[in-house]
Amino acid sequence: MRADRAKVIGAVSAIAVALAGQIAQAQERDPMLLHEDGGLTVRGHLQFGLNAVSERNLFWDLAGTTAPGSGFDPDTNWLEGYIKPGLSFEYQLDGGAEVYGKLSAVSSYTWGTDAFDTGDTGATTLEEAYLAIRGETGAGLSYDLSLGPRELTLGTGMLIANGATSGFERGALKFGPRKAWERAAIARLSYRNVTGTAFFLDPNELPSTDGQNELAGFDLRYDDPRGGYLGATFVDVLRSNSPYPQAAPGGVGAPTVTPGAREGTRTLGLYGKTNPFEAALENWVFTGEAAYQWNDRIDMEAWAGRVTVGYTFADMAWSPNLTVGYQTFSGDDPGTAKLERFDPLYYQGSPSAWATGSKSASTFINSNVNALTLALRVQPTRQDTWTLRYARIRANELRSPVQFGQATRVDVNGNVVSGVSDAHLADDLFLEYSRIINRNTFLTAGFSVSFPGAAIDNVVGTSADPWTGGFLNVVVNF
Repeated sequence: MRADRAKVIGAVSAIAVALAGQIAQAQERDPMLLHEDGGLTVRGHLQFGLNAVSERNLFWDLAGTTAPGSGFDPDTNWLEGYIKPGLSFEYQLDGGAEVYGKLSAVSSYTWGTDAFDTGDTGATTLEEAYLAIRGETGAGLSYDLSLGPRELTLGTGMLIANGATSGFERGALKFGPRKAWERAAIARLSYRNVTGTAFFLDPNELPSTDGQNELAGFDLRYDDPRGGYLGATFVDVLRSNSPYPQAAPGGVGAPTVTPGAREGTRTLGLYGKTNPFEAALENWVFTGEAAYQWNDRIDMEAWAGRVTVGYTFADMAWSPNLTVGYQTFSGDDPGTAKLERFDPLYYQGSPSAWATGSKSASTFINSNVNALTLALRVQPTRQDTWTLRYARIRANELRSPVQFGQATRVDVNGNVVSGVSDAHLADDLFLEYSRIINRNTFLTAGFSVSFPGAAIDNVVGTSADPWTGGFLNVVVNF
């Protein structure tokens, strides 16, 4: 481990030295263009950020009830940062094909104690290190073949998006600067507006919780020239040590945990975005997602889905956009022997993508939850954007794991139970401001509050207080 880390640190240092030396001599109009001659183009890449976070009454202070001896402090402030240097190249072959690749690394750190009671720690890890070739054939087909660690998002990010884990011993919990899969083989074939993608992926997991996961599958997508799309994704978990929890019969008792249950899980997802009535409903956008999941080895059958409707008030000042959505992920029914808990795999968990709530997304993964969501976005200027998000979050199954074994405890009757006894989990509000300072510098600030529902009140045993927090960050990207 120490030797590997030393190699990564050495690679980062080498990249940084190369960047420092070359950028000074680069062209003024594009300082990251390091070399361009004879069909070879070499570019430098540099991204870094700093984020200040403050949280109060974390997780509605559930730890005070479910783990009173843990010493967990629900009020905390911390600072986190990261730097991601990289080099990429493109080389034009005589036959028209292009060879390209990228090498990058991430170094991150957290000063203070974060939301998961971890702090003053960080790590340097390899991010991207891939070699690829792309081109066209005489039949009108184009291809793109890649081997090595890199980012990959399929569809809308419902299943395959976040290929790496940050936070905990790696630091930078909120930023989450790591995105690339640790191992990746990706093959794309396109014809006109249709693209097929086959893949093999190994996520870059935390060393402390590495589930040895390996995935394979394919994605088929049609992009409408008018702006919509329609696609399907199939994912097969080839190997995994990751466990699944299952509700106790009748919801009384601790959940059963099956090690390695994820192995063999298969998921078929459908996604689309379009306006089928474009002539009559100008400025409207409709999206839909659905996923079916099964694993015959452990008698598993689960499902998930989302629908959204958006409208842009194009003739009003600040061009307000209002989006209303509903998303739901099945939970395990305590009344059956079958496992119905949806596995969200590696979804994009940002508030603008697949997060279920703002605060609540740090507590409840996309399993055994549903949410009614609203988002109002306005742009006073081209550089400034304000977004207000609301989510009403509920559980699909009572007395069934919401998070992994969430709220397992002894009730007033002396029974060990898990999950919640009321469906209403929380109501989240999140106000976010984004400012484009210049072409390379971006500022984001936010304040969020989560009002606990009856489900949380029942766990605490009284009326729980809201969970509040805010952040301010700056990201520079060359």
